[in-house]
Amino acid sequence: MSLDQIRIILVEPAGPLNVGAVARVMKNMGLRQLVLVNPQCDPLGEEARQMAVHGGDILEAAQRVETLPEALVGCQRAIATTGRSRSLPTQLEPPRAALPWLLESSVPSALIFGREDRGLSNVELNYAQRFVGIPSNPEYPALNLAQAVAVCCYELYQSTQPQTPQNPELRTQDVVSTTDVAPLDVLEGYYNHLEAVLVKIGYLYPHTAQTRLEKFRRLYNRANLTTAEVVMLRGILRQTEWAIENLNPSVKNDVPEQKES
Repeated sequence: MSLDQIRIILVEPAGPLNVGAVARVMKNMGLRQLVLVNPQCDPLGEEARQMAVHGGDILEAAQRVETLPEALVGCQRAIATTGRSRSLPTQLEPPRAALPWLLESSVPSALIFGREDRGLSNVELNYAQRFVGIPSNPEYPALNLAQAVAVCCYELYQSTQPQTPQNPELRTQDVVSTTDVAPLDVLEGYYNHLEAVLVKIGYLYPHTAQTRLEKFRRLYNRANLTTAEVVMLRGILRQTEWAIENLNPSVKNDVPEQKES
């Protein structure tokens, strides 16, 4: 099903700026059906129109109804957005996981948003089959109505786009999990150790070491080193230091002097 078959339903929106912003983001993301349930503002007023910018046609075509059941007439699937998990028959799902389900139907589907100040009532939530909550900072989890609509419209739009082909040169076994990548403090310890050893063996000079080491930093940063790999590299440095201290004089004299490049 195409995006223009998805109904974005706003229940009793009170802010004309929010309604206008919703129309704008719908236009951005290819959604066209806006349904307003008992709006508490003028959705065609100057504030709403200015906020909608090029989404004015969405406002003009918006359907106005008195109740949520009227807004859902003809829909087969409905998802309600809410920040409340209590009293729900199922747990909240993130938008990316749940919203593509609306596109699997051959008839219109609905995405329902509640009032700015108190969201949807338990009775209104009962009209939906699934429930979406947008993960956010627990210290301030409440999103503005237009922001919540924008997040969900974006996810709906992305779910209709073809997947970007994976770079054939980037093999699965070469991808490093972000949980394995060495922390920055571990890398910094390695860089300091590397600099000290390279100065000690004459590969770097103290007055230019920091500048020269930037090339090594760029090299290792591209490699996404894991903590285990950094441990291995530092083991090489420690063994180098041991060799410097334990080489006999005749061997030391045979070590060629390195020149900076």
